[in-house]
Amino acid sequence: MRVRKIAFAALAAAAALALTACQNDDLDTAQGTPTTAPAASTGGPATNAPATHAPATGKPGKTGTPATAAPAGSGTAAKTAKCRTADLTVTATDRTITGDPDNTVVVELKNHSDKDCTLSGYAGVDLKTPSGALSADRTGQPAVTAVIAPGKSTYFGISYPPNNTGGSGLRITGLVVTPPDETQPVTLPWPGAGSLPATDTNGSPVKIGPMGSAGQGQ
Repeated sequence: MRVRKIAFAALAAAAALALTACQNDDLDTAQGTPTTAPAASTGGPATNAPATHAPATGKPGKTGTPATAAPAGSGTAAKTAKCRTADLTVTATDRTITGDPDNTVVVELKNHSDKDCTLSGYAGVDLKTPSGALSADRTGQPAVTAVIAPGKSTYFGISYPPNNTGGSGLRITGLVVTPPDETQPVTLPWPGAGSLPATDTNGSPVKIGPMGSAGQGQ
């Protein structure tokens, strides 16, 4: 009788184990099996590599090539060419003011081209006389650079002493003006007094100012 009880107990235990195993199989089937990412073609395990992005180009504050800055000193004034004689209309006018100790002729240089140009410094000035050319001396005033727009002008003055000697003096027959940094002169009629006082002193009695030293109405 005892043997039968033991055998029955063993059968009951085996049935319980079989029932537990079936329940575990059912649980795995309900939850599903975790999916593993397929391995690369090389056969190695799948990896979670970080995403990559193309670098930003030409945008400050972004990764990659920085924006290109405009070169320094690329302003229009810095690139403006000098005025050539061919760009200019040169005229001269008597601007003597009664009571002044010296007579004055004002020379106008007008830009008749279609682009800006610059004039700076002193022009070359010669007065034509029967004895030859008489070159003017510079006053020594500081020179500045002026940008002359199309249709605009700049001016400089020529000063010379009046002939109050009562004699014929040195007759003036013409005016020759060479713009700054140019070799091509312009010959004009002389608009001022007809003569200079004769003098034996060294140096020229005729003086000129730099570009911009005289105004239109001067």
